[in-house]
Amino acid sequence: MIPLRANPRPHTRPRPHTRSLLAASAALAVTAGLALAGSGQAAATAPAGADAAATTVQPAGHSYAATLNGTARFKAGSMTVTCEVSSSVPSAGAGDNNRIPAAPGNTNPAGPVVSTINPPAYSDCAANVPGVDIKITTSGTWGVSMQYGSPSTASLTVPSGGMVLKSTGLANCTVTAAPDGPATFPTTFTNGAPSQIGVADAAVPVRTEGGFGCPTSATTALLSATYDITDVTDPASQIIVSG
Repeated sequence: MIPLRANPRPHTRPRPHTRSLLAASAALAVTAGLALAGSGQAAATAPAGADAAATTVQPAGHSYAATLNGTARFKAGSMTVTCEVSSSVPSAGAGDNNRIPAAPGNTNPAGPVVSTINPPAYSDCAANVPGVDIKITTSGTWGVSMQYGSPSTASLTVPSGGMVLKSTGLANCTVTAAPDGPATFPTTFTNGAPSQIGVADAAVPVRTEGGFGCPTSATTALLSATYDITDVTDPASQIIVSG
C-alpha cells in the first residue's frame, strides 16, 4: 500500500539485513515510526475544520493497493533504518479494506472520504550498522482519510500497537508504534499514473523496551516514504481524488 517523497530509488540493490548496534537501536524507534500502524479497528480521522472542501474518490467501489516506491526511511536522531519492500493489498475475508466506498459513499460534500486498509507488510529492512537483525510485524485495521485540496491529503491512522519492530543480535529491543492509542498523521495525495501517497518526516509516537543499546528514552520516531496507489479492480484505471 505515501513532502511525500522519501527520495525513492529503484529496488536494484540488496541491502544487508544486519548493521551496527547503535544505529540499529535508534533505527528501531524510527522503524516503529513507520507505523502507519496500530492494533484495533481504527478509522482515519477526518481533518478538522468547518470549511473542508468537497471530496470525491474514484472509481467508486474499486479495490486498490499501496506499494512502496523506493525505500521507507525511519529516523531516530542520527540513526536510520530503511525498508526496501512494503505494501498493503486487498485480501479475501478482509471486508471493505483497501476498497473505495461504493457510490454515493465515495463522495463527501464537506470533508474527506474515509476507508480502511489492511496493515502494510514490511521486509528487507536494515539498520545502518552491523550486529542486529530487524523484523517488523503489523496487525489490525488501519485507516485512510482522503481529502481534496491544494494539495490533497490522505491522513493515515495507526491503530494502537498495530506495528511492532524487534531487533535481535547485539541489541534485543522491542519498539511499539502508537502504544497508548490510535495515532493519525497527514500525508500528501498526488493524482497520477499511478497516483501516490507520500510522507516526509512524520512523527509517530513509540514505546521502546529492552536492555543495553535500546533507545528506551525515545517517545517518537520519524517516517519518510512514498507509496504508489494502483487500481486492483481495473489496472487500466487510476485512483483519483477530486473536488
